[in-house]
Amino acid sequence: MRDDWRVPSDQQEPEVVRTKEETDRKCPDCGGTMDFDPQSGGLSCPYCGHREEIVRQGQTHSAKELDFSQAEEKGNCNWGVEKKVVICKSCGAQSVYDALEIASECPYCGSNQVMEEKGKNTLAPGGVCPFRIDKKQAGQRFKAWLKHKWFCPREAKEKAKPEAFFGIYLPAWTFDAQTRSKYRASYGIHRTVKTKNGSEIHTEWHHTSGTYQEFIDDQLVFGSERYDRGILNQILPFATEQNVEYKPEYVAGFGAERYSVGLRDAWERAKQLIATRLQQGVEDQVRRKTQADEVGQVQLDTSFSEITYKYLLLPVWLSSFTYQGKVYQIMINGQTGRVGGRTPISWVRVALAVLSVVLFMLLIYLLNNYVF
Repeated sequence: MRDDWRVPSDQQEPEVVRTKEETDRKCPDCGGTMDFDPQSGGLSCPYCGHREEIVRQGQTHSAKELDFSQAEEKGNCNWGVEKKVVICKSCGAQSVYDALEIASECPYCGSNQVMEEKGKNTLAPGGVCPFRIDKKQAGQRFKAWLKHKWFCPREAKEKAKPEAFFGIYLPAWTFDAQTRSKYRASYGIHRTVKTKNGSEIHTEWHHTSGTYQEFIDDQLVFGSERYDRGILNQILPFATEQNVEYKPEYVAGFGAERYSVGLRDAWERAKQLIATRLQQGVEDQVRRKTQADEVGQVQLDTSFSEITYKYLLLPVWLSSFTYQGKVYQIMINGQTGRVGGRTPISWVRVALAVLSVVLFMLLIYLLNNYVF
């Protein structure tokens, strides 16, 4: 997976940065590099099992809600063609990374490398939703999910390895806003009308208008374009309210990525998602007020106020396998363990399943119509 993130050497000159010292915590028992442990919520040594809590100043806080109108940096970050050289604090080796990466590990000594979370003209993450599902559990969830993919060829299932998952924090924005919508809509009332042949259902349509208000809490928009949006939607939702204030130790031992979709574009996407939610709210309100059987042709004019945002890092387990020259990606929600992805389809198995259904229906027909 990480090889896909490298940038060819003939592109821009790399920016030289250094890793943050506090993320490369050494085990006091064996000297190994300690990683974040999803099970304990602290740091753990993968070699001897020693564990430590993550030290925080005062009480544990979540990310602050920031005023959208006061944000200085709202643009996108087109860093896909940039690269940077990271100097490892442990061994002094230099490694080249994609500029979007903010966490990885030194390929020479294995030390954790978490770079400065705030880059030039970019915002720093306010919070992290830490991993709750570890790599072993992710593999177990994947095996259970794959077992129910009846039409996936056996050969493809053998290529999909549960132990091949890689943990990464993906950038995301959340938005809060108070909404007030003026709406116009049509609603239908079903009437039973007697006819010569019995009765029919007729729908009487009426027009209505009004206002609808709803407070939107944590509307999620991913801050990266690198990943399949359809698969990401399969592993929703994330419990964004369970975030903790950003601290580099939470991403130690995992990959992490800066946002490339900026605050301004993320808000435009959020408004589209919110509009769908508001339309459903209006339809429900009209049904309650009019006892309607159907609601349609909803038109909204929405104003937003008290807009705030958070920039969070969300935990995802990633893996992929190749079957007949095509790559299939798998994602697992690092909080809930929900699995998403696409698998190849064996059309032979599909044909056999269809044939089985046809034969079963034929058998039922013969049993019901058999004349003794």
